[in-house]
Amino acid sequence: MGVIAIIAALVLEQWRPLGDRKAVAGALAAWVDWLENSFNAGESRHGAIAWLIAALVPLVVAGALYAGLFWLSPFAALLLNIAALYLTLGFRQFSHYFTGIQSALRDADVDRARELIGAWRGESATHRSREEIVRLAIEEAIAASHRHVFAVLFWFVLLPGPSGAILYRMAVFLDRRWGGKGEFGRFARLVLRALEWPAARLTAAAFAVVGDFEDAIYCWRTQAAAWPDPSLGIVLAAGAGALGVKLGMPLTEVEGLQPRPELGLGEAADTPFLDSTVGLLWRALVLWVFMLMLLSLARMF
Repeated sequence: MGVIAIIAALVLEQWRPLGDRKAVAGALAAWVDWLENSFNAGESRHGAIAWLIAALVPLVVAGALYAGLFWLSPFAALLLNIAALYLTLGFRQFSHYFTGIQSALRDADVDRARELIGAWRGESATHRSREEIVRLAIEEAIAASHRHVFAVLFWFVLLPGPSGAILYRMAVFLDRRWGGKGEFGRFARLVLRALEWPAARLTAAAFAVVGDFEDAIYCWRTQAAAWPDPSLGIVLAAGAGALGVKLGMPLTEVEGLQPRPELGLGEAADTPFLDSTVGLLWRALVLWVFMLMLLSLARMF
């Protein structure tokens, strides 16, 4: 039933993308801001209590609803899973930026590509070179596919009902809101790091299998640890190695060069690698769905 829910949610999102997630995000933001104002006294234990309340309330509600629906009708429980995945998956959340950058660079409209990569990353990109735009677009696509697709699917399969998908998305959301707030945000960082540990490695393994296996594994082992976020470094290094492209590296900023470690091997990032990135992500997704189907068949027999 889990595989059916995944396929249905992916097809539904491609056919009818969820256009406005601001209502859900706004409600969550109000909820976690109230918890922060109520519990943040500058200690890590207060952050842990607030995190548990913020995450466990939707988990308990979703789990109880799933159990009740499953008791009434497995089909109703399946519909709940599809709805939860439709809300928590986000393949189309970032693909319009990526597609727009592809089209702009294909039409030699570098200014438009700068606008799109700036909007995607939430920063000014008027000073970005063509090569930097391509490099950053590939990095953002690989990272977003992990955070919005592969990691969500991993935890959805691992935990009953929609619990895993909701848990992971809540962990990402709470880390984004609280992770940089000292001791109060420490627990949010630790939880997301724990959830990312297996998911990032499975995403990286999928990239290696469907891409250049040797280079992906080599970059994973030798380059990932240098990235500021080690889990994301594994995903990006393996993706760069699988594509045969150089990612990371210093970025030109108004005040000078922003140092970043090098990821990947092979050629400098250029427009054809955007098409290669799309192919890599779709092949990895097909591989995941196929493996989940085999796992479901094995459980049946």
